[in-house]
Amino acid sequence: MVTGGAGFIGSNVVRKLLERDAKVRVFDDFSTGKRENILGIEDDIELIEGDLRDFSMVQKAMGGVDCVLHQGALPSVPRSVNDPIRNNCVNVNGALNVLTAARDAGVRRVVCASSSSVYGDTPDLPKVETMFLSPISPYGASKAAAEYYAQAFYKVYGLETVGLRYFNVFGPRQDPASQYSAVIPRFITAVLKGQSPVIYGDGKQTRDFTFVDNVVKANILAAEAGERAVGEVFNVSCGESYTVLDLVDTLGKILDVNIKPIFEDGKKGDVKHSLADISKARSILGYEPVIRFEDGLKKTVEWYKERV
Repeated sequence: MVTGGAGFIGSNVVRKLLERDAKVRVFDDFSTGKRENILGIEDDIELIEGDLRDFSMVQKAMGGVDCVLHQGALPSVPRSVNDPIRNNCVNVNGALNVLTAARDAGVRRVVCASSSSVYGDTPDLPKVETMFLSPISPYGASKAAAEYYAQAFYKVYGLETVGLRYFNVFGPRQDPASQYSAVIPRFITAVLKGQSPVIYGDGKQTRDFTFVDNVVKANILAAEAGERAVGEVFNVSCGESYTVLDLVDTLGKILDVNIKPIFEDGKKGDVKHSLADISKARSILGYEPVIRFEDGLKKTVEWYKERV
């Protein structure tokens, strides 16, 4: 079962699982996920419309499941700043519902999507899984709490859990329209429409941009990994750092345009610098990024070109 399977990352995970002839159940309430993300595969999946906050719905959906890839969440740091209570209800209570229902149903393993935001804005780079967690946003705090719950369920109940800390994921099916949209889809669609993208801050903030195919691969590896992976968390990224200004330059080269961004004040809760150490995922999961930043950006641009 893929929770949030109609979302950006979840729908990419679902499509890869179907390529591998897996039997896939999608659990989504379409609050941030989109029906168009599962267009063309509706007949290949079992779709259950439900809210992660509704334990009875989650419990009913868990029957017969071998592995849960828990992607369902309320994304976005700014959204969490504006509505911390809803953020907690979905991201923490929802995760607890998934873990409890999985335990009760005898599920083999739960792979939990987490975030680099759990590290906060500590100056030490690259981020290593053993670092003290210091989130600076309600979103980061909710992801840290869900991680701790997952580890506790392994230690107390023996439910196999694996946590994946995603770093700045981008790619096809990412929503560019919301006020909470990530930087890459916003920039691409703005430039394709002949508009100036907005940079919050000075543009010198760095990100370990991670194409979605790398995250999909990490999920499958985590679902199938041996005992060494159980109860652990792993950074998932490319292990490379780029500024937002680098992003603008690279995008300009791909589209052969001179991009002149607009600069506005930075957002509350935003981290200044982000870079992951992925040696643990390499060692234990056998993870290796399959698509690097520029190639991923080219693929993403091509996808949006057909839709803008």
